[in-house]
Amino acid sequence: MQRAVSQYFIRTLGLWALTLLLPAWGQGLIPTPMQVQSESARLRSGKASFSPDPVAYGVRLEAGDVAQVRAWLDAGMDPDYLADRVGTGLMVAAWHGHLQLMELLVARGADVNKSNALGEQALMHAAWRGQAEAIKWLLAKGARINNGAMRWSALHYAAFSGQAKATALLLDNGADINARSTNGSSPLMMAVYEGHEDMVKQLLARGADRSVKNDRGEGALEWAFKFQRLGIARLVSAPQEFVAAANQPKSRWGTPLRSLSQGEPIAAPPPAAPDPAAEKIDELMRMRQALASRGMNDAVAKLDRRIAALRAQRARADRTPGTVLEISASRAAPETQRMRLIFEAGGPPP
Repeated sequence: MQRAVSQYFIRTLGLWALTLLLPAWGQGLIPTPMQVQSESARLRSGKASFSPDPVAYGVRLEAGDVAQVRAWLDAGMDPDYLADRVGTGLMVAAWHGHLQLMELLVARGADVNKSNALGEQALMHAAWRGQAEAIKWLLAKGARINNGAMRWSALHYAAFSGQAKATALLLDNGADINARSTNGSSPLMMAVYEGHEDMVKQLLARGADRSVKNDRGEGALEWAFKFQRLGIARLVSAPQEFVAAANQPKSRWGTPLRSLSQGEPIAAPPPAAPDPAAEKIDELMRMRQALASRGMNDAVAKLDRRIAALRAQRARADRTPGTVLEISASRAAPETQRMRLIFEAGGPPP
């Protein structure tokens, strides 16, 4: 009888422990027994790999959790594994300026020049957020500062977001000040587009070319008038050019929106709807930082699971079949312009 009771308690204790571990396994925070067995077999065959849940991976990257990322790498995770947002672990770490994570990932084989689906690299993400130390570190590790002709560059991103220190750092290390994006726009044009007057002054002082035009024949002056930024328009033009442009009718510059049918009315965008899930995630992230600073690791782990679950739920709710507007036009024959909508499989009918 006593032996039967002991076995009952052992089985009960085992089931209770399994119940505690299931949420963590479900979020990819620790491998399941089946995954451990699978990874052991792969290790023996020389083909080890392990992939955590992308949302859980993103949460730990944003929090700068070096220990957990190291554990995943030790389990066989690809150092260029993609998180649920931004891109690879190195891109997320660069975005947040987590140098220790960047060092760990590159030491394990992460590619500093790997691109995400949008053609972005870690250096571009660091530039966008003005992460100067991350920029220096990436350049020292061989990050490509220029992406070649008609490609977005880190300098475009720094200028667009108004990051003066990052812009100076990139220029000091050889960034092409007149680099052309995929549609031919320059970093100076990006600064004009966003109304960053100080950035415009900074780029002009470093020798930016005011005359660059994109594939629509628009340049810094055209964009300054399109967005009604007269102070910037004076900066990017000679006095006589400014006077001539100022005498043009407003219709000459078009509207600030692209890819609209001719004559389509421009309506003010509706106010952004509140996003309770995003607000809750932000609140939990603040709580997580406070708990982590106090060394309350068990509470931090529980919050990580909640954050990962909320993000996964939000990602599923936002997932809609994609639609792309394709426009074909020629400057030499504008009358041949045509457009079409390309629908993803499972999307709305054309």
